[in-house]
Amino acid sequence: MCKYRFELIWDRNNVREMGEFGMKNVSKRQYILTLIVSFVAIVVLSLCTIMTFYRKSVNDTLALAAETVKQEQEYMNSYLNRAVDAVEVTKITVEHMMREGQSGQDILNFLTNESDYYLQDIDAAFTGVYGFINGEYLDGTDWVPNDDYVPRERAWYKAAVAADGQPTLGQPYIDAQTGDILMSVSQLLYDGVSVISLDVTLDQIQAETEKIKLNGQGYAFVCDKSGLVITHSDKKDVGQDYTQGEMSVLMKGITDNDGEPFQAVVDDKKVTVFSCSIVDEWYVVMVITNEKLYHGIRNLIGYDIGVGIVLYIIIVFFCTRSKNSTDAIMSKLDETNNELTDLNNMVMQAFAKTIDAKDKYTKGHSVRVARYSRELVKRMGGTIREQDEIYQIALLHDMGKIRIPDNIINKPGRLTDEEFSMIKLHCVNGYHILKNINAFPELAVGAKYHHERYDGTGYPSGLKGENIPRCARIIAVADSYDAMTSNRSYRYALPQKIVRDEMEKGKGSQFDPDIAEVMLSMIDEDEDYHMRQVEKMVSNILVVDDEKINIRLIENICKNEPLYKVIAAESGKQAIDIVGNQQIDLVLLDIEMPDMDGFQTLEEIRKITDVPVIFVTAYKDYKLIERARQMGVEDYITKPFLPIVFLETLYGVIG
Repeated sequence: MCKYRFELIWDRNNVREMGEFGMKNVSKRQYILTLIVSFVAIVVLSLCTIMTFYRKSVNDTLALAAETVKQEQEYMNSYLNRAVDAVEVTKITVEHMMREGQSGQDILNFLTNESDYYLQDIDAAFTGVYGFINGEYLDGTDWVPNDDYVPRERAWYKAAVAADGQPTLGQPYIDAQTGDILMSVSQLLYDGVSVISLDVTLDQIQAETEKIKLNGQGYAFVCDKSGLVITHSDKKDVGQDYTQGEMSVLMKGITDNDGEPFQAVVDDKKVTVFSCSIVDEWYVVMVITNEKLYHGIRNLIGYDIGVGIVLYIIIVFFCTRSKNSTDAIMSKLDETNNELTDLNNMVMQAFAKTIDAKDKYTKGHSVRVARYSRELVKRMGGTIREQDEIYQIALLHDMGKIRIPDNIINKPGRLTDEEFSMIKLHCVNGYHILKNINAFPELAVGAKYHHERYDGTGYPSGLKGENIPRCARIIAVADSYDAMTSNRSYRYALPQKIVRDEMEKGKGSQFDPDIAEVMLSMIDEDEDYHMRQVEKMVSNILVVDDEKINIRLIENICKNEPLYKVIAAESGKQAIDIVGNQQIDLVLLDIEMPDMDGFQTLEEIRKITDVPVIFVTAYKDYKLIERARQMGVEDYITKPFLPIVFLETLYGVIG
């Protein structure tokens, strides 16, 4: 977040150059840009928050609507199951009477008593029990059918036979006597011919259907699986066939979505449909237009947006008025954030630099291996976090080298077996140095196993294939690639074709073949061979001092350092000419010189190049040191100095 902000508003180098002046010298244009970017960021954040709120509100609304239908389903299931239970209880007694051989009159008397009992004590909607028993129609309500009434042709009888002994709900019908809408609950008896049935009025179901709404919006209906509307919020739709016409899309959605809410279009309006099954034979359905379903949510969001805009205008107004008093604080906070952002990388880079300092010829090795490892993980689909982690692991993969003697690491010729055994110890050494960093255990894992080979012939543990930790397999590829593409005391980086051939040859033996294949694709894309060590083997050091003895002293110190070439200048003017015409990697600059002192010379050099500069002087004054630091001088060496201190300072600046 902090890095993103700096990239938009201030170049990181500009921030550092401001130094003590801080935000006081930020131009009006920069301030306006900052304000605009902040506004955009807040708007984007607000939109994200609103969209999150909107989605949650929609989900809550849908859940509430579904729960409303679910509650009605439970009520209707309970209501209808009471009728089913009543039929099953009556069935048991009737079957017993049939087995006992009791007469039809006895059974009729029982049905009459049951009908009165259900009507008076159970539910007024249970209008009577009747049936076709032992070949005759018996009705507990004393209703006498016409002569042409054939029970076995009636819908209630056929439904019971089709259900094969299970209670079943018949299609609703209008009672010929009362005009009420009735439904039969029927069940086939043990003899496979007789049927017992109970008539139930649907007034209560109709009343419940009319209640089904969400915040007063929408309508509901109950239908059977054939699409026949049994009850409806609008009674004129009762009896309609919803498998026909525009409503057929609702029936298809109800059966296809198995109780899940779905979207449909009815009367050219988008609607949301909620449904639940009732006793596995009917559906209770609620339909709400999307406009009404989400109307309240949209109004609330619109209100929140308006309030947010007003509040932001107020905030901007007061922030602008208080700009002068807050700039200093914001500058300090930004500087601190910048330091915290860089702190981790600085520490890790320092560790890596310490490791690479052991070998004169592998400058930047750890950083390059870390970069290659990061790119490998990225191309293998790793997350940003995984890329960052492998970068840190790879930075410290050679940590154990700090315990290997310098004379072995920097030996120009071939190593003896004993010396090579010492080199191999760096894996184990690194593991023990890093193993106690419990928050990041893979640091130690990468250090220990990055020299294991895929075929099991590596060291220190001889692990094989995917038994080698993944991070170590990645680093092994990156490490070997950099070893071939970096400079050594006896050669420069190998030609790219040779590097590619060696990588291809190592697939499946030295390297994980999948990871090696990714590296090969990186090589193929690197047509200009940028992925290699580009630093020069030898660094040009310009020594500027008006006393030749001091120049000669430095030349003597550096004569055994093949990576440093000393170029002499006896005045500031001569130094400026050299810097303007040659590639200089470091300037060692005396302060006290005739005509043009060190500070003046530095100012002129800075007009040409930003080459690193070290002051070498007899002055031992901290104020001069501080002045030099503010001018960007890398370090300050006081005369007389120890050769080892001098060389360490050079290495610390240019490697």
